[in-house]
Amino acid sequence: MELQRRPRRLRANETIRSMVRENHIRIENLIYPMFVMAGEKKKVEISSMPGVYNFSLDEFILALREVVELGIPAVLLFGIPESKDSVGSGAYHDQGIVQQAVRLAKQHYPDLYVITDVCLCEYTDHGHCGLIENGQVMNDPTLELLAKTALSQARAGADMVAPSDMMDGRVAAIREMLDNEGFSHIPIMAYSAKFASGFYGPFREAAGSTPQFGDRRTYQMDSANGNEAMLETDLDIEEGADMIIVKPALSYGDIIYRTKERYGVPLAAYNVSGEYSMVKAAAAKGWIDEKRIVLEALVSMKRAGADLLITYHALDVARWLREER
Repeated sequence: MELQRRPRRLRANETIRSMVRENHIRIENLIYPMFVMAGEKKKVEISSMPGVYNFSLDEFILALREVVELGIPAVLLFGIPESKDSVGSGAYHDQGIVQQAVRLAKQHYPDLYVITDVCLCEYTDHGHCGLIENGQVMNDPTLELLAKTALSQARAGADMVAPSDMMDGRVAAIREMLDNEGFSHIPIMAYSAKFASGFYGPFREAAGSTPQFGDRRTYQMDSANGNEAMLETDLDIEEGADMIIVKPALSYGDIIYRTKERYGVPLAAYNVSGEYSMVKAAAAKGWIDEKRIVLEALVSMKRAGADLLITYHALDVARWLREER
């Protein structure tokens, strides 16, 4: 019997493969997470994340030059304050480390799109994302502080705020605060499907945000639950979220797919620290082809439905894509 359909005909060489390729990673899809800290002339490599650094503000501005020159359109900022307290006051102080970083970034690179993470965990001495009472993370009292954090970041010049705390009702509280204070134009990119994950370990070293007791499973989602992710996304969109994040990404392609199919809203996949570190460690051993693995992983997120890719690989990816032009 003669075969009428031969898919291999369209795989014969790179020219035809590239012509019929369904999904593409583009530099404009990338969001680069960066960490800023107090002090001067500090560029401290994170031991579990080779190639990723904690920057003092002067070094942060120098690092932004490469981000901009590579054409990466956006950064996502996290702050490591000089001191912490039980209420995370550094998160919403007008002179907080992220607020200072935003002002500097917009002063030097006004066209760079600056997104700020909205959470308390990096700023609390207990490492949790909300206020603590009798050993419990309190939901509703935390909302006002999250809203204050988003407002202070918007006042500093942030283009978008991204609440990552997983408190119920945080999007509504932030939207109301921003609207009431004249920032109705600032979009919210919500970490709606954020799972309690072992893939976050290296980030906690970077941000110094490991909980001092317990863990975050009472507010981040169980990794076994897909329907719950849809519920969380439903609620965030109803409350005013403009974009959705699925985090982690590599093991959650089904959640990315379901979210995009169901809601059709702009969606970002967060290729988290543990995913980055595993690739870097294996590449350092010579066990894998780093470039090939990274691009394959990221295109899988695009194939699942992600529009944007939040990734620590962004600088390398931008370089690789430029080389291929």
